[in-house]
Amino acid sequence: MSGENLDHVATEVSVCTLCPLWKSRKNAVTGEGNPKAKIMLIGEAPGFSEDVQGRPFVGAAGKFLETLLSENDLSKGDVFICNIVKCRPPGNRGPKPLEVETCTPYLERQIQIIRPEFVVTLGSCSTAYVFARAGLPFAGITAVHGKARQAVLHDVEITIFPTFHPAAALYSAKYKEQITVDFKVLKKKLEGARF
Repeated sequence: MSGENLDHVATEVSVCTLCPLWKSRKNAVTGEGNPKAKIMLIGEAPGFSEDVQGRPFVGAAGKFLETLLSENDLSKGDVFICNIVKCRPPGNRGPKPLEVETCTPYLERQIQIIRPEFVVTLGSCSTAYVFARAGLPFAGITAVHGKARQAVLHDVEITIFPTFHPAAALYSAKYKEQITVDFKVLKKKLEGARF
């Protein structure tokens, strides 16, 4: 049943024309993974490779994310991966507030269908978004990364675990080290959780 509901969301997203991003997209990128995942990873928006393939995190940052998952005994099949905004902003710019607000109902429905126990926010934009929706103060990704917080997000009780975006690790050894450490902390949190 959950899969059918996620498919319904995906169908709506694929034909969505509610904000201007549909005009420049090749493919909407709804998200993919386990419809009963206990862990949901949320990024900002699709990039070039994601727009071409219609799948989340398939470029260089996605390959690094797969490495992070596998090093911590997880795979893409264990999690559900999506973005706040489902269509690529032109030139990989950050999403505008209207675009975020337009896509919010889709993400809200995905969270309510999957009902994850952990939401891993990838990067500053998705962390700020999730913290705001959960009523938590956000002092920047550097201040909050690697620290779990209990919250209610779209009527679902979750643990929010913020970390840097995998793309940041491609350009900075410091961020690569920090995100690697964060995922090890996440692994310990997951081991302590009762799935």
